[in-house]
Amino acid sequence: MSESGGGMTVLDGTHLRSLQISLPESTVIITGAQLLEFADSKVSESLFNLPLPQSIKSAAFQRLDVSNDISSWQTELTREAATTKLDHYITAVADELKDNPMVISVLDGNTLRVFLEDEDDFAMLAENLFTELDTEDKGKISKSELRNALVHMGVEMGVPPIQDFPLLNDILEKHGAGEGDLGQSQFAELLQPILQEIADALAKDHVVFVHNIKIVDGSKLRKLLIDDKQLNKVTEKIFQEKQSTKDGQSTEIIRGFLEKNGKKLGFPQSEANEAVILLYDAVFADIESGKCAAESDDEFRELVKEILEKIADQLDANPIYCDLDN
Repeated sequence: MSESGGGMTVLDGTHLRSLQISLPESTVIITGAQLLEFADSKVSESLFNLPLPQSIKSAAFQRLDVSNDISSWQTELTREAATTKLDHYITAVADELKDNPMVISVLDGNTLRVFLEDEDDFAMLAENLFTELDTEDKGKISKSELRNALVHMGVEMGVPPIQDFPLLNDILEKHGAGEGDLGQSQFAELLQPILQEIADALAKDHVVFVHNIKIVDGSKLRKLLIDDKQLNKVTEKIFQEKQSTKDGQSTEIIRGFLEKNGKKLGFPQSEANEAVILLYDAVFADIESGKCAAESDDEFRELVKEILEKIADQLDANPIYCDLDN
């Protein structure tokens, strides 16, 4: 578990490894199904009470090379055998989260309070929201737009999605966010108590939001770099592209290949994330100009490896966050 920018927390299995989970003292015999239920509840408790996603559970079972079919876990286990299985399962979940971490935001009202406690910050927030919602530039918006204002703020500003926070509807109804129009000052006056009430409600009952993003670091690329067979395959494909290209420097050819095939190697395609473009710019700017030609075949292959190593270094230092669909 680690902190990242934008109030996000990365669940990477680190916290699970430090847990000391023991079966209840009264447990002498337990079925596999009961053990799994117990393990999942303890894992959930350590992950802000989030239910463990089925994809993580299935992947953990694959690591253990067993079926996740509950019916196949009916065999009774002694306490000793169950404790061993429990440890192995928790480790498998931690390993899966390490390779495929979950990114969450814990919405507890603190982000909203930052805006509410500073008059200038709140005034700017209200003005920006009003401007975004006043699409026809009339100087007035409907009261019903208050709901859209909260949607505009979103998780990044501490407001949970309505589907995850049904109380939001009650708060809006309480403050009369319905018919009628509002000028900018009226909008700000009405928005402030709404945000305050949301912050107070979140302080009492936090909302945990799971982001639909993945973290791309250098781990997958490093596995490629230590696998000579796979590395040679990639290098050969780039080399073949070099041979079929009459013009262009070696670095341009390599970059072009990586931009088209980078996702297979462990990082998203450049058009999916501006951060990837910046990563390429940094890496290729760092390559010595004298190596751009890479006249011999061996020099070219060494250049490919050097570039991949630099990309892995950059990703380790500054992981890239991208949409799970990309």
